[in-house]
Amino acid sequence: MTTVTFYKSGDIICGFSSSGHTSYAESGEDIVCAAISSATIMAVNTVTDIQHLDADVTVDDGFLELKLSSEDAVKATVILQGLLLHLNALVEQYNSYLELKFSEV
Repeated sequence: MTTVTFYKSGDIICGFSSSGHTSYAESGEDIVCAAISSATIMAVNTVTDIQHLDADVTVDDGFLELKLSSEDAVKATVILQGLLLHLNALVEQYNSYLELKFSEV
């Protein structure tokens, strides 16, 4: 199962981490993993390469994390809310493979 944890400060999402493997299908054919990876990587790339916000990004096998300061999190609100909306839709269809959590920071 993949777990995506959104870091929140009040109502503001100030980052997220994605960890684990969905095990929906074999590597290379796992559409759930591909959907999660594509959405999270797009969010990170938009925040860092389009908005040019100063983000702390960590990438490892089966792990991706984005952390933003409170000030930059406000600037990235729409992107991170869009990611949450997209992942919520995936949870509705694939709740055995994806879990969303929230952590107050």
